Amino acid sequence: MLEGDSGQPISLLEEAVRRLGEATAGRERRGLSHDDADDVTGTAATDDAIGFNPLPLLRTLHEHGAVVAVMDQVAGIMHGSRELTGDLDLLWDGDPRQARALAAAFAAAGTSLADDEGRPVPAEPVVFSLPKVMFRSALASGDCCTPALPWGGLPIGAFLARCQVAAAHGLVIRYLGRADLIWMRRAAGRPKDLRRARELEMLTPAS
Repeated sequence: MLEGDSGQPISLLEEAVRRLGEATAGRERRGLSHDDADDVTGTAATDDAIGFNPLPLLRTLHEHGAVVAVMDQVAGIMHGSRELTGDLDLLWDGDPRQARALAAAFAAAGTSLADDEGRPVPAEPVVFSLPKVMFRSALASGDCCTPALPWGGLPIGAFLARCQVAAAHGLVIRYLGRADLIWMRRAAGRPKDLRRARELEMLTPAS
């Protein structure tokens, strides 16, 4: 059973997109993608943060019936985190029946895809048999992952099954719960993860 929310988490994400746009206005590009982010500041300091807006891609995924959940810092923002980010990380269950919807959505968004080694792959259903697909669209880039990735013992399937749902303006966004995000942050253990875990722990109510 998915837990439902009002549209407030989407409003928080919209507000973060506005703040990021102000923070990156006039920033010169340095040739850094989100994969080049350091372990302290994170992707908000990379070129991928310039113009970053995950909402159009999330809407396209929703409109094509692709059932995915947002994780990492975009999900953190939807719980109230004030830290900005420049990438969008997605999680889905790996069910082959979802592959056609995912491929159609990413194609409709004009997204380029690559495998975990960075090799380009076509936006076709068979590609989503991979545990992880990297994507890049005009406004957002990141990873689309399944529980088949080596998650270091984290119960990712359970995280996905109990994700929360926010809806507003005809858009539905699934996103991981606060407690599960904290668990993932603590497991990753990088300075930015530990800092964000502490921030999430201070937020109420718990989710």
